[in-house]
Amino acid sequence: MKRVILTLIVLCAGLSLWAQETYLYAQKDSCSLYFDIHRPSAGSETEYQGVRKPTIIHMFGGGFKLGTRNDAYPLKRFRNLTENGYTVVAIDYRLGMKGYKMGKGLAGVAQSVGRFYQSQQMGVEDVFSAIAYLSEHPELGIDVRNIVLSGSSAGAIISLASAYAIANGQGVGLPEDFRLKGVVSYAGGIISLTGAPQLAELPCPILFVHGMNDKTVAYNHVSAFGKGVWGSNFLAQKLKKAGANYSIYRVKDRAHDVASYMNELWLEEQLFLEKNVMQGERCIIDATIDNPALPVWKEWGKMTPQDMYDGK
Repeated sequence: MKRVILTLIVLCAGLSLWAQETYLYAQKDSCSLYFDIHRPSAGSETEYQGVRKPTIIHMFGGGFKLGTRNDAYPLKRFRNLTENGYTVVAIDYRLGMKGYKMGKGLAGVAQSVGRFYQSQQMGVEDVFSAIAYLSEHPELGIDVRNIVLSGSSAGAIISLASAYAIANGQGVGLPEDFRLKGVVSYAGGIISLTGAPQLAELPCPILFVHGMNDKTVAYNHVSAFGKGVWGSNFLAQKLKKAGANYSIYRVKDRAHDVASYMNELWLEEQLFLEKNVMQGERCIIDATIDNPALPVWKEWGKMTPQDMYDGK
């Protein structure tokens, strides 16, 4: 095991110190992949009604093109989680769309689906490698039998695709009989080249949070000839019919802004973690959030795929 560094982050607002451990967990395609471990804050409650709180493995967003495990905007979320007794593991993953230039119009999008799918699958492979590393290094104190995957946008896509892969017996490289405790998806979906995503068995509990006007990652689905993206609304409907354990919050009048709502909707996430994940209850919530006070990122609502993947 190679421990890279112990970092002390100064949070200016509270002038407090936050210890963070960083480890190199894999090297792939000339990429060195690291993760940061953020431990529960001193004095925080690490159990809920006698059950140990899960470790949250977080994947950043950025369209498979940009972003890092220590981007500024998730740090507040990590702080919120650790102060509530959760351990957070923020991971790197390979950026399959970095430097990619998309063609114009719908034809350009259609021609790029294969590249998007490949990027998703690379992310899934990297998540599995991170979990395998944690399993192989018990001295890090992470119980791999108690892991929740979480992400926004591209990170949410990877989280959901990972859960579906495990439910379909495709958890390559994972510990034997590995199961996730849950998934938290902010503005995510699943990219497929073979039609709507299918399940061989029920997945772990899943929380979906999605803007009803999202065109960046489809709220429902967008596909042609079996290739496309199947979003939160579509996946939730299928899970409902299958009798799965899930919840969905549909955010009215919002687009891909919702990818950044991890702090604004913490109470909804906390309920899911405590009831669906830790207590194993089928606390099924299907709710529409109509809150004008939620932030609006106008550029996200107008952004086209060509805007993001213009090769810059």
